[in-house]
Amino acid sequence: MSQSNPNFLFIRQSGIVWIITMAIFLLTISGRAQITDRYEVARKQMVHTAVIGSGVKDERVIQAMLKTPRHEFVPVNIRQQAYFDMALPIGGQQTISAPFIVAYMTEALDPQPTDKVLEIGTGSGYQAAILSPLVRSVYSIEIVEELGYKAKSTLQKLKYANVKTKVGDGFKGWAQYAPFDKIIVTCSPEKVPLALVQQLKEGGRMVIPVGQRYQQTMYIMRKENGDLKAEALRPTLFVPMTGNAENNRRVKPNPLNPQLFNADFETIKKDYDFILGWYYQRQVKLTSGTEAAEGKHYAKFSNETPGLSSHMLQGFAIDGRAVGSLTIGVQIKLNDVRQGRTREEVPLFAISFYDESRREVGVVTLGPFIGSHNWSPVQKVVRVPIQAREAILRVGLFGGVGEFSIDDLNMRPNKR
Repeated sequence: MSQSNPNFLFIRQSGIVWIITMAIFLLTISGRAQITDRYEVARKQMVHTAVIGSGVKDERVIQAMLKTPRHEFVPVNIRQQAYFDMALPIGGQQTISAPFIVAYMTEALDPQPTDKVLEIGTGSGYQAAILSPLVRSVYSIEIVEELGYKAKSTLQKLKYANVKTKVGDGFKGWAQYAPFDKIIVTCSPEKVPLALVQQLKEGGRMVIPVGQRYQQTMYIMRKENGDLKAEALRPTLFVPMTGNAENNRRVKPNPLNPQLFNADFETIKKDYDFILGWYYQRQVKLTSGTEAAEGKHYAKFSNETPGLSSHMLQGFAIDGRAVGSLTIGVQIKLNDVRQGRTREEVPLFAISFYDESRREVGVVTLGPFIGSHNWSPVQKVVRVPIQAREAILRVGLFGGVGEFSIDDLNMRPNKR
């Protein structure tokens, strides 16, 4: 029996170790590639449906949305929702805006390669990351300390070198680097802070949501001869600008008596393309005529493409410690309404409740509705979680097809 060569054994064992090591390395790389590919596919789908499909046309903005990893800007525990077209909680009672709104605001800002931009409300850092490749420099302010430092770390890790951040009150702007070519505000004050007007360059533009806590309008403000000229864009909903802006707010919501605005659709504004009081409207029209269930106007959702968005939203304050339930009533009319690609893509009403940190604490629904019929009343009493401090009502086809009309929507709070 011959004796084995120890050198040969060492070489053979080393070869096996090398093969195993390389196999593990390749599997790891493959796994990472699959994760990257998964996010890339989801990101492309998000841009195709939520950005391009909703009317954003600026190719530079579209490319920035395609290349920016939104999943890096949301908490790990909700990363699987990163490419949904929805706002997500990021801590500190703040949210990362829905992708469509980020793209829409960026396009409205008209970013140019030579621009110096001020952002009020860094949040997660996602909006600054979108702006980074489109402009010369971005200066971003966040009042919530934990978010400001986290965003700075994320932006540095991802090598957004032309973004400078600080923790501070955006109400005061950033005088050290003024004037700015453009200003974008990703939180809502009751009125435009004077400091921002002063720090905007003559001829510059500002995109900002302004108004009451749950009734805001997105504006483009252009500075001409020292004053701002406002152009209303669309209804919207942002978290409030905190600090001085919130402390000086004159009109505040009443969480003990939650109400919907323009729920009968009779409040109208001439030459205005949106239904007043409702935001993020997709494929919904204010319809007039004698066929309304009540009054002269109603809302009609229409969609022919399964999976395509058709909905609108409205938020309201509610204190679950005082309000135990809500009675929801509405008239609905259906014309050949069918589900979309899945059983979840159907017309309905959904109310999401959020706690004081804007974490979701419950969802209730009214519906789904399928088929065809004339106006018919629907009513349901829904429970309010005791942790609830605000809520969002969503209504629409949500990927279903056909025509779904609603009128005389009402909501009555019931004491706990």
